[in-house]
Formats: sequence, C-alpha cells, structure tokens
Amino acid sequence: MTKKDYVLPSLNDARRRNREKSEKLDFSLDEKYHELGKNKKYCIVTHGCQANQRDSETIAGILDSMGYVSCDDEKTADLILINTCAVRQGAEEKVLGEIGALKRLKTYNPDLLIGICGCMAQEERTVKLILEKYRQVDLIFGTHNITSLPKLLYEIYTDKKRKVEVFSKMGEIVENVPVSRFMSHKAWVNIMYGCDKFCTYCIVPYTRGKERSRQKEDIINEINTLIRQGYKEVCLLGQNVNAYGKDLNQDYTFGNLLNDVALTGIPRIRFMTSHPWDFDDTMIEAIKNNSNIMPYIHLPIQSGNTGILKKMNRRYTREEYFELYDKLKRELPDFAFTTDIIVGFPNESDEAFEDTLSAVDHCEYDNAFTFIYSRREGTPAALMEDLTDHRVKEERLQRLNEKVAYYANKNNQRFKDQIVEVLVDGISKRNSSVYSGYTPENKLVNFTGENIHAGDIVKVKITEVLSFSLNGVLAE
Repeated sequence: MTKKDYVLPSLNDARRRNREKSEKLDFSLDEKYHELGKNKKYCIVTHGCQANQRDSETIAGILDSMGYVSCDDEKTADLILINTCAVRQGAEEKVLGEIGALKRLKTYNPDLLIGICGCMAQEERTVKLILEKYRQVDLIFGTHNITSLPKLLYEIYTDKKRKVEVFSKMGEIVENVPVSRFMSHKAWVNIMYGCDKFCTYCIVPYTRGKERSRQKEDIINEINTLIRQGYKEVCLLGQNVNAYGKDLNQDYTFGNLLNDVALTGIPRIRFMTSHPWDFDDTMIEAIKNNSNIMPYIHLPIQSGNTGILKKMNRRYTREEYFELYDKLKRELPDFAFTTDIIVGFPNESDEAFEDTLSAVDHCEYDNAFTFIYSRREGTPAALMEDLTDHRVKEERLQRLNEKVAYYANKNNQRFKDQIVEVLVDGISKRNSSVYSGYTPENKLVNFTGENIHAGDIVKVKITEVLSFSLNGVLAE
C-alpha cells in the first residue's frame, strides 16, 4: 500500500463543519482521457436513494465522454461500477453479496475492472473490509471523488494497481459535469448537496458532507436546458431542500427558488426531501401560487413520540410536527402527503410506538416508507443500549404497515371513477399490455390504451383503486 494508491476515508474528518462558503469548481476532461474507454463497455449498478441515482447519471456522463459505451449485461462489461447505499445494514449486505458474485467474472475476464463508489465507500470499516476480503475490487472512490474517475481509471490502466480515493471533507460544488440521463422525460436536478442535521441514526452527513447550495443561475440554466430537450418534469433534489440557500449568505430561500423554477414553465415540479424544521411560509406561498408545482409533499416524521424524536435529534416535538402538518393540510387541502418512519429505535417502548401509530391516525398519510432501525457504526445512536427484541420490532413494523395501507387505500378512494392526468413512464414492468405513470399527486397509475409513449401526459379514467396504485383506461 502506498500513499499514492490509497486515500482512505476518515470518520473524524467527515464530522467537521464550518461556515465558510463552499468552493465552486468547473469540470473539464483532460484530453488524454477522451478515448480511454474506446472499444470498452461499462455497467453501473445503483443502490439507494435519489441522490445515488443522480450520481450514477453523472458517472455515466463522464464515462460516455471518455468513449465508453453503456451496457446492461455485466458479463459483457469491461468496467463494472457498483454505486452503494449505507443507510441500512441490509443494503450493505446486499452489495457485499454482489461484489462476491463478481469474482467469477474476474476469473473469466482478468482485464475486467470492478469499482465501488457511493456512500459505503465513505465508511472506514467498509473500505477496510473490501481491501482485505474482496481482492477482485480494483477501484474504490467516494461521493466527493466522482470527478476524479477519469484520472483514477487512467492510473489503473497505466500502473496496473488498485486505487482508492475517498475524501472525507465538507465538499464543494462542481458545475459543468457531463450527465447521461436515465429517463427522457423526468429528471433529477440537484439544488444542494450534503446535510448538517446530524440525526443520531443517520450516516448521510458523514458520507455526503456539509449542506452546500448551488447558485440559482446554474439550477435555472440546467432546467431550461432540460425543457429544450423535451423534459416534462424535474425533481429538485437535496438531502434537505428546505435548507437551500442558507449557506450562501443571501436573502434567497428555497421558496424563492421554487418561484423561479416555476417561471421556467416546465409542466411538473417536485422536490425531495423536506425536513420539517426548515419548512417555512415562503415555501407554502410558492407552492400555493404555482400550479406546476405538483400537489405532493414528502414530510418525514420518523417517530410520533417526542422522547424518541429528541433522542433522534430531529429538532421538533410531536406537537410541533402536527402543527406544521395541520397548517399544510389547511393551506394545501388537495395535496398528497407521504412520510418516513423508523420502528424500533433503541429502547423504543410500547407507549412510544403507540404514539407513532396515533401519529399516523392523525396525519392519515397517503403512503409511508417504513423501516426497522438499522445500527450505523459511527453515529451517536450506534452507542445507545437497545434491549428491545428484534421480533418485537418486526411485529411493530407489521402493525404499522397495516395502518399505513389502510389510510393509503382510504385516500385513493377519491380517485375512483375520476379522470386524472398521468405523465407516462412507459410500458408496465409487470404487464407488457399495460402502461404506467404518475398523477400530479404522485399516485402510480397502471392503465390500458393505444399509441402512447413515454413522456406523454394523458387523461386516464380510474376504474379500480388499490392501496398503493390505481388502475384505469385511457379516457376518450
């Protein structure tokens, strides 16, 4: 191991924060990398959240600009990159299983390069494990090192050595990076990166760096480019979009940005994800006043118990969340609301869990993404004693999911026999004679019809209501 070949992650460095404005950089591809991928194929396997999906589009754009060609079959690839998620233990175990399975491909094709990136690559223990036990991995690079990919590949081809480059830092903003979008009509648009909330269960602030916002001009220019390319929907993306602009020391907030994005005229605007702490009246007014901002809000509660919320460092109480939620429901009565809920946080009592169930009764969410707490090494919650049996947590999750499904079905009933507008994604994955797409409220619709294409916005009559989707026919 040499310093040249290995730049390893540091959890202590990843914890650091300052109030200095993040540096803005411009990406450029050195001419010596332009044909590095000539006659070579790459395959990207993506796990995790929307941020990872967006990162994979950037990675694909960089590789395309180097002459590589994308492929879906790992067996024919010359380069395989696994973009990883570190939010839950199950996700990490799945990735490690995939890495193990790739060993046989390396046996048949010794020139195959295998790389690991994403949030798992930012973890000290994970990088150490991969270096020790997965010799088939040639490259590890972190979330802050995506634009270093051309240099790293060049060095691997030249030196024939493993490369690890994982910076643990607060991060910067890099513009003008090439991107290859995975969809032709819907696009993720990063408005900021990182997170400063430091919820005690969450590894993301350590893997993604501090909150840092893009300049509004760069965001609007990107959206205008997407409009010219025929895109119908953008989703403004950040770990906590509500905090947009706070690091720029300007009197310009996420609500202001929403107004400016709406003025571009793109038909559909969404945003993900909103922390209740930063949801202000400027945002509400922007949402109310712009019809192309879709009637859907994801507002994570995580727990309905104030004591657990305090241990989670969520910065609000049960009552404060309800106050915000009730205000949003009054101001935006036709909106759909979804949430995130963690079951079995260390020493969650029966009473605390009942508070979560009653919170779902209060909010009657359209859907909820529910999980059993997963211990993340390096986070404060990982040091908390937990005496609750895992079987109890599983039983709680089942009860919670049953309640979520009840309200999801109840909320969907309002669409029965109604005509809704659907942005078509394409043919359904489960039935080649059925199309699928989403309503403005982010409801999945499966429907029949003819002469329909991905990117069309069509009217569909809903004929059947399910808990988590709607069925229908193309309206005449």
